[in-house]
Amino acid sequence: MAFFLETLIGGLMTGMLYALVALGFVLIFKASGVFNFAQGAMVLFAALAMARFSAWFPAWFGFESQLLANLLAIVAAMAVMIAVAWCIERWVLGKLVNQEGVTLLMATLGIAYFLEGLGQTIFGNDIYPIDVGLPKDPVFLLENTFEGGILVNKEDLYAALIAAALVAALSLFFQKTATGRALRAVADDHQAAQSIGIPLNRIWVIVWSVAGFVALVAGIIWGSKLGVQFSLSLVALKALPVVILGGLTSVPGAIVGGLLIGVGEKLSEVYVGPMLGGGIEIWFAYVLALVFLFVRPQGLFGEKIIDRV
Repeated sequence: MAFFLETLIGGLMTGMLYALVALGFVLIFKASGVFNFAQGAMVLFAALAMARFSAWFPAWFGFESQLLANLLAIVAAMAVMIAVAWCIERWVLGKLVNQEGVTLLMATLGIAYFLEGLGQTIFGNDIYPIDVGLPKDPVFLLENTFEGGILVNKEDLYAALIAAALVAALSLFFQKTATGRALRAVADDHQAAQSIGIPLNRIWVIVWSVAGFVALVAGIIWGSKLGVQFSLSLVALKALPVVILGGLTSVPGAIVGGLLIGVGEKLSEVYVGPMLGGGIEIWFAYVLALVFLFVRPQGLFGEKIIDRV
């Protein structure tokens, strides 16, 4: 039982990180109606900026506190992501208002390749460490209940709590604020939103800035675990099944989808993997997403599209 709970808790914590990355996809889709293939590149670019600034600032400004360097690096990286959001709205999305969805989709692919190339040009292509003080030692829980206790990685636990807090805050932002309601209106119809006075350019800058902040948090967490490297953008690919499972328009769906996939891949790898030769954790999420596309293509919490003719 203790081993099962260890696997379950590990899956829940990993799933929370998947949900955090998936949240970036949901934010952009809710505001523009397009699937943002640049989210992985944004995670990479934000993590690169934070990692390099934290290494450069002590040399530039002559202070020795790494904590201060990290805090300034996070602020600077967020400023960079806001600048990226402004540039995307000014030079890409602003030129494509009311265009076909496939046009916007191809635009996000172009943004993804541009950000990856720009990141390599400015920050280099080595593997950079990120140390924001997350404890990496494991801890044993419920030792009085289970013999030997349940082994939990502290870094994963803190990362999952941070991700959960951010997801909860963004959920409230969408549901309770005027800006959140404006984002939903823009997603439904660009022209109608503009006709009632919603400034489309400002809304897009806001949502891409929020998505940039989400990408920064996800990049810091995954960079702390894996190091900042260009394969980090591939982590976002695991979020694709999450949004398919939960629904492209649903913030709660991103949470539930992330938890289901995190738990499912861990349990299947441990209990089914030995019978199939292992490797289930790599493809489990995509097979589950494929099944959902056949059974419920809008996802668990997605809005069912009905066309009336």
